[in-house]
Amino acid sequence: MNQIILISIKDQRLQLREGDDVLLDFSISTASNGPGEVDGSECTPRGWHVVHEKFGDNAEINSIFVGRKLTGEVFSESLKEQYPERDWILTRILWLSGLEPGFNQSGPVDTLSRYIYIHGCPDEEPVGLPCSHGCIRMHNNDVIALYDQVTVGTRVLIDENSLPATTPLPPSS
Repeated sequence: MNQIILISIKDQRLQLREGDDVLLDFSISTASNGPGEVDGSECTPRGWHVVHEKFGDNAEINSIFVGRKLTGEVFSESLKEQYPERDWILTRILWLSGLEPGFNQSGPVDTLSRYIYIHGCPDEEPVGLPCSHGCIRMHNNDVIALYDQVTVGTRVLIDENSLPATTPLPPSS
C-alpha cells in the first residue's frame, strides 16, 4: 500500500499514513499568511502535491541550506543573532510539486516554482502555530524521521480542515 502525507492547516499537524494507519504524527507550522496558491503570497498552497525531490541525505542536524544546497554551516545562536530576519531551512528538504493544473500547478500558482518545501527549522521556533513564509516547517528530528520514511513520488495532501479519520485517495498519476 502507498504512503500519503496529510497536512492540516487548521490543526497545524502532519501525518504520514499507510492506508488508514498513522505511521508518524507531528506538530508543524504552515504560513502565517494562511492558505493560498499565488506566487509571492507567502501562503501555504492547498490540494494534492507530490514529493518532487529530497535534499539532505545524511546531513548533520541543523545543517543550513540555501537554494537547496548545503552551505557547510550549522545553525547556531550566533548565526541567529547575526541574521535575525533569515528564514532558516535546516537539516532536510522535501520539495513539493502541485498535481492540480490551474490550482497548484502551472502559471502563477505553481507550487514547484514557488519553492514550497517541508523542511527543518530551528528547534526553538514554534510549531503548532502558523509562522512560516509558505513552507511547512518541522522540528529537526521530526523532519529527519519523515524524510527517512518517504520517497520521491510520495503524495501529499495539504488541506484547511482537520485531519480526516480515513485517508483520502490521491489522484491517479
